[in-house]
Amino acid sequence: MIAIEKRIKRHILSRPASFFASTAPGIETLCHTELLNLGFPAESLITETGGVVFSGRVHDGYLANLYLRTANRILMRMAVFSATHFRGFEKHAADLPWELYLPSYADCRINVASKKSRLFHSDALADRLNAAIAQRRQTAGIMPSPDVFDAKPLQRIFVRAQDDRFTISLDSSGELLHRRGIKTHAAIAPIRETIASAILMLSGYRPGDPLVDPMCGAGTFSLEAAMITNHIPAGWYRGFAFMEWPCFKETRWRHLRREANKKMRDNADHPLIFTSDIDPNACRDLKNAVRRPELEGTMTISIRNFFDLTPADFPIPASRVMDALMVINPPYGRRLAAASSEKQDFAAICRKLTTDFKGWKVALIAPEQHLLNHAPRGLTARSFFHGGLRPYLLTGRIA
Repeated sequence: MIAIEKRIKRHILSRPASFFASTAPGIETLCHTELLNLGFPAESLITETGGVVFSGRVHDGYLANLYLRTANRILMRMAVFSATHFRGFEKHAADLPWELYLPSYADCRINVASKKSRLFHSDALADRLNAAIAQRRQTAGIMPSPDVFDAKPLQRIFVRAQDDRFTISLDSSGELLHRRGIKTHAAIAPIRETIASAILMLSGYRPGDPLVDPMCGAGTFSLEAAMITNHIPAGWYRGFAFMEWPCFKETRWRHLRREANKKMRDNADHPLIFTSDIDPNACRDLKNAVRRPELEGTMTISIRNFFDLTPADFPIPASRVMDALMVINPPYGRRLAAASSEKQDFAAICRKLTTDFKGWKVALIAPEQHLLNHAPRGLTARSFFHGGLRPYLLTGRIA
């Protein structure tokens, strides 16, 4: 055990590592900005399609998992090598010190993607990587632990091949990072937390700005805004795959959490986030989710019909009205008062905004391009990716 710890310190903890923060297409620059704000040097960041490469020590991976709001997962790169036949691939894979990265009791899942490479059969590559890991562990004298876990911790390994060049990475996150560890409920027309945070950023939302979420559904926008306002890191309420790694340093992790806790607000002096929905079940589930001392006083949750609301319903100080943001992800006939066509729903929402909320900042999601013709004046449209779809985000101040 002492020998392993020395090797971990020499080969992993004392050396810089390369990470990849994967994102949804189109929001890589937001993740890049987040990493800059966390203190990563600009020269260490490389923005690529689908994410951002950054470098640092292993504990910098802890930091990224804890704080990044727009990343899907954080991969730590183990090795990059060339291989044109399975024998070469297996040799390179078996030479990696897996015993320093993976716990012996882990359930390993391998994800393979190959493009323009002679080795392209994903199942065959995964089988050979599994065999290489087993061979390496046996050579190192590390045998699989007895099956003492009801559910073994899952560790994911990613293999990417491009032009016969292989990159092998460990997933440090575990569950995708949009799973914040707050919600246990779902809703109609959900949007991922990572996308919701990106939309808030693109809309100019800042900590402490009033937010109105009048078709909240599962409350994703409201919860993200509450965490931002109270300076709660995105990963505060969840665990991560790296916590099972042999190189994991709990003292370092506790230090990062203590430093984060110093910046968190106990609660807002008065509600800043006004959340509502016509669905009583959605409101009930959201109330249950925010029963935490850091969140509860920041939000008000009520059962209301969007079309009955007026600015007078929100006790926002006159000096802050211009900072207020209304965010709407309509379900189109599912949470609205009456079922109707998507076009009719969107047009009705736009008329309501133009009539009663002129001058307000708005973030409005339109599922189809043809609906943009009904958008209020003053808003700018941009497309984004979400769950295989390409809806449009309208942002700006209603003229």
